[in-house]
Amino acid sequence: MNNQLKHKGYIGSIEASLEDNCLFGKILFIKALVSYEGKTVAELDAAFRGAVDDYLATCQSLGHTPEKPCKGSFNVRVGHDLHLAAALAANRKKVTLNDLTRQALNEFLQHHYPEPCPTIG
Repeated sequence: MNNQLKHKGYIGSIEASLEDNCLFGKILFIKALVSYEGKTVAELDAAFRGAVDDYLATCQSLGHTPEKPCKGSFNVRVGHDLHLAAALAANRKKVTLNDLTRQALNEFLQHHYPEPCPTIG
């Protein structure tokens, strides 16, 4: 079951409001608040695509670089002991801490989510 919308590298949420009898969502993983709504899934998808296109056009007209979802780096606070243990493990494997972290994330995702993650189109 797909519970997210995808367009031009952006991912959008799908939510429902019983009170308003509508579907709504926002572009995920960027700081800017870009939302959309519709009465049907088809309307919601069209509104999402329009919101992404409008966001990109607005950024271009203002001379701003649009945010990319999940730009490729993030900070993780793991505490002293885990940080030290990971640094020692990376040193023993003769890899960087970044490489060790990437390998660990890949192994976790392959184990818990064996089907490949869909590409963003």
